[in-house]
Amino acid sequence: MNLRSENVTKGVERAPNRSLFYAMGYTKEELERPLIGVISAHSEIVPGHFHLDKIADAVKAGVRMAGGTPILMPAIGVCDGIAMGHIGMKYSLASRELIADSVETMAMAHQLDGLVLVPNCDKIVPGMVMAAVRLNLPAVVCSGGPMMAGLYEGEEVSLSKIFEAVGARKAGMIDDDQLAEYEHGVCPGCGSCAGMYTANSMNCLCEAIGIALPGNGTIPAVHAARTQLAKKAGMAIMELVRRDIKARDIINPVSIRNALACDMALGCSSNSVLHLLAIANEAGCPLDLKMFNEMSEKTPNLCHLAPAGPTHMQDLFLAGGVAAVQTELAKGGHLDLTALTATGKTLGENIAGVKNKNTAAIRPIENPYSETGGIQILWGNIAKDGCVVKRSAVAPEMLTHTGPARVFDSEEEAIASIYAGKIVDGDVVVIRYEGPKGGPGMREMLNPTSALAGMKLDKTVALITDGRFSGASRGASIGHVCPEAASGGEIGLLCEGDLIEIDIPNAKINAKVTDEEFAARRAAQTPREPNIKTGWLARYARLVSGANEGAVMR
Repeated sequence: MNLRSENVTKGVERAPNRSLFYAMGYTKEELERPLIGVISAHSEIVPGHFHLDKIADAVKAGVRMAGGTPILMPAIGVCDGIAMGHIGMKYSLASRELIADSVETMAMAHQLDGLVLVPNCDKIVPGMVMAAVRLNLPAVVCSGGPMMAGLYEGEEVSLSKIFEAVGARKAGMIDDDQLAEYEHGVCPGCGSCAGMYTANSMNCLCEAIGIALPGNGTIPAVHAARTQLAKKAGMAIMELVRRDIKARDIINPVSIRNALACDMALGCSSNSVLHLLAIANEAGCPLDLKMFNEMSEKTPNLCHLAPAGPTHMQDLFLAGGVAAVQTELAKGGHLDLTALTATGKTLGENIAGVKNKNTAAIRPIENPYSETGGIQILWGNIAKDGCVVKRSAVAPEMLTHTGPARVFDSEEEAIASIYAGKIVDGDVVVIRYEGPKGGPGMREMLNPTSALAGMKLDKTVALITDGRFSGASRGASIGHVCPEAASGGEIGLLCEGDLIEIDIPNAKINAKVTDEEFAARRAAQTPREPNIKTGWLARYARLVSGANEGAVMR
């Protein structure tokens, strides 16, 4: 093996470097083995990360069993649920870039031979994967696993239900005692929140794209199998180092298309679009929004996990997990089974013999929820560079809709109007200046969408934003509108009462406003001052690309 770590451990001139390792208690024997970075996002502020110290310990045990020297290093992580609905959410998407940069920094500064990445929640997973393909080192992702679903009056529930309960309480549909029962029941323990929200979407897609071992996406956080998986991840990285299998050997155009197919079948979060674009960008693989629709048109939707349906991650796990979904997709020829994975084997070898154990959780490919995938990209005169909707979470009656625009220049303005009962059946709520630049940080709009759902308006009211939505959002929630308002997009030119036409099946979204009228409005428009002028977010706003390019920094 040619080890990068020899740049810091071998030769007379590296005696000072070795002395610093010895200061930490490392032995000569440990320095003669491959040095494996175990990048853990453990903290005491994120439920999905609260137990990652145990997962990282298991990874380290696996590395040692396979002949390597594990070295624990930290990564930051934002809890999107705690950050939701206030200025904190501006930092969430932006943190993905900090995570990628910090993993790159630690790996390069210390010349590590391989990485086991231990994330769990929304931006931490893609941030770490972006770093892996940027560095092109041997790498394995081992997440912390999903939370078990909670219970409310005998019904399985998860985080989206408490956000919707707030809307129901505001509308007087439930009382304080019922709200408190939701509050204490929806999140019963550690793990990434139990629906097919962004965290679980990305952990499943890590498995689908091959950078994580089978089971990564669905083994519950509290199961012993999760600890066993972590040990296997530690052993797997040593095999990848020995065989010199790097991140870009695994993540490439073939595996990205496999991940897109799984994305459509699973009904993943609309945020998966942002993150797959960003990962593909780092991997040097062309990917644009048109490819999402191309895959959606021919890939059936097989799963309706919360918020699209009543099932949760534990149900998907018991049905056979991502591998069972891949088995169904393989029947229809939707996957390239020759793709190399982190097991050192091909995808076809990984899923050989896997069966779908619960056709209620994973529909057979012969009987899908729909013949088209869970994600749809729309274009039109208010989204010339595209926008995104989680089609599988939209009620059939809202797949086409025409209604008057109710225009708001921030999430706070919109949620105040929704809570005050000023949004009515047929309205199209427009929230702008919340994009990557305009926010800055492209906040998630779970509070407005959940308030509408809790008030029973999710089947009559649409919501459009240049921000984005949580994977926990449901209804006709259309995000990532590009160009965003802060970049001169037409969404910034909409006026109260403009009629908006939404046609999800035909991938269209338009305002009934002429080009001439838009031009006149643009000429009369006064430029807006940036929302934030100092600190990290001001720099992010200057450098970030549009959502149609993954909101990556240039």
